[in-house]
Amino acid sequence: MNERIIELTEINPKDFFGTQNSTIEQLKKYFPKIKIVARGAKLKIYGEAELLNEFEIRFERLIKYFNRYNKLDDNSIERILTSTGTEEKTSIAKSTKDVLVHGTNGKLIKPQTENQRKMVTLMDKNDMLFAVGPAGTGKTYTAVALAVRALKEKEVRRIILTRPAVESGENLGFLPGDLKEKLDPYMQPLYDALRDMIPHEKLESHLEKGIIQIAPLAFMRGRTLDNAFVILDEAQNTTHNQMKMFLTRMGKSAKFIITGDPGQIDLPRKQVSGLKESLLALKDINGIAQVYLDDKDVVRHRLVKEIISAYKSIETE
Repeated sequence: MNERIIELTEINPKDFFGTQNSTIEQLKKYFPKIKIVARGAKLKIYGEAELLNEFEIRFERLIKYFNRYNKLDDNSIERILTSTGTEEKTSIAKSTKDVLVHGTNGKLIKPQTENQRKMVTLMDKNDMLFAVGPAGTGKTYTAVALAVRALKEKEVRRIILTRPAVESGENLGFLPGDLKEKLDPYMQPLYDALRDMIPHEKLESHLEKGIIQIAPLAFMRGRTLDNAFVILDEAQNTTHNQMKMFLTRMGKSAKFIITGDPGQIDLPRKQVSGLKESLLALKDINGIAQVYLDDKDVVRHRLVKEIISAYKSIETE
């Protein structure tokens, strides 16, 4: 009798194997001639080589499904164990229309407004995208969802998220704690978006391995960012030199999204925003797209839309 060991990585065994090992019970039902023993994150299987090969193929499909949807139920297990690979791909294609990412707790992450959908379309056709608009329009959230989708689809090997830490002049020494603790308050919106889209264990693993990197803009200097999906958030707070430095980090097989709100510049007075400059300088370059979101794209509390409108009226007086 042949023996093989399959180990789950970056997946919580309790979530994958289900309550009272329901997934294992389903596997035993469809593979009665294979002995299956689950201990922690490891699965030991015993049987004839041909059957073990088939089991591993089906088990890999279950893992792919779980990684995509962050859940497994009896119906999907049955469908995956009994269908051909082609049928499964067709089923996934139908169920994922407009969905960028299947987030945690079954949350479907998809563009909510016309301009968010435009972000998706433009990013599919270009390697660099500027998404500009006021607070609450979902530009950062949509950008992170596009990055997570690209990582899941293996279009890139890593995600890099960055922001200029303007409030402290990128000199964080006066804050308590280690480097990560100093930086986290500035990066919190990016962490929040990621937690919506990637299960906790997998997110922690990706952060630990550097598959997902979150760092202030100053840390980008001198790097070449290959095979990466890179997001520069709060880009209105970059200087001319910072923006030029960031844009020239772009390496092979990379995708860049730059998000910002020209109405919320925190730079010192008389300091020109690198975002405003780049929007003008790069607007005619093939492969670089721009999308402008407005108060119609606000997806936060209904009052946010009214607040933006009210400020717009006094700022134009």
